[in-house]
Amino acid sequence: MSVTPFQPLAFAQNLAVRGLIGLGLALPYRWRVPLMGAILRGPVGRIAGYRQRAMANLALIWPDMDLKQRKKIASEALDNAGRTLIENYSTAGFLARQSHLIPQGPGVAALAKAQAEGRAVILVSGHFGNYEAARACLVAQGYTIGGLYRPMSNSYFNAHYVRTMQAFGGPIFPQGRAGTTGFVKHLKAGGLLVLLFDQRAGSDQIKFLGEPARTALSAADLSLRYKADLIPFYATRQPDGLSFEVDLEAPIPHTTALEMTTQLTRSLEARVKAHPGQWFWIHRRWR
Repeated sequence: MSVTPFQPLAFAQNLAVRGLIGLGLALPYRWRVPLMGAILRGPVGRIAGYRQRAMANLALIWPDMDLKQRKKIASEALDNAGRTLIENYSTAGFLARQSHLIPQGPGVAALAKAQAEGRAVILVSGHFGNYEAARACLVAQGYTIGGLYRPMSNSYFNAHYVRTMQAFGGPIFPQGRAGTTGFVKHLKAGGLLVLLFDQRAGSDQIKFLGEPARTALSAADLSLRYKADLIPFYATRQPDGLSFEVDLEAPIPHTTALEMTTQLTRSLEARVKAHPGQWFWIHRRWR
């Protein structure tokens, strides 16, 4: 059995993150969430380079936007990312809050119909708001939802990150050969699967917010292969900073994987334009 060598820098980074998470979890829920947002919006976001990356992305996409407005959106995006991090580690409190949500949109009926007929459904979103709020909401409605995730480069952080996702209910599968077998079986059995499609991956260039971005077609490919409904969904953070609105859009019609992924991209674009501070501008989406 191979043993992963000790990585001092990764270990130190993980300790720092776990320390911040531990600090947050020691506080009442209504305090910890805005506090973690403020920490990432402030010193941590600057030290980690997240603010600079967000500003660079915003300058690329909206070069004519007033600098003050770009700074505002970057701050909101960092705040949302910090809130999302601690929410996802606040399993009991977070799940309890989302259990009272009622999902909206035409995709709600489509999801119920597919499940009643024993058909698979792939729920697709981006790093917008906090998608785990939607997953938690649907789990509270009685659905078992699997997830496909990209393992973190920091193996120490990845270990507890995976345990946190598992606590939301439903099986989770890592990207790659090992995970593929599991989620294919899950889909064949008529299961539900959540996928996020807005990170730089794949070889297909689809314009996202006006700029070409490498975009994986895997969600649409799986939908076509296993005759699964492909439903865009979003959990939009509300003005109080703690609650969400969950929307399930109408299923994307089955055409080609490229056309379906383009439609998913247009759906996400509309959400980002309506609430630009809720998308994770800290990602390296364009190069």
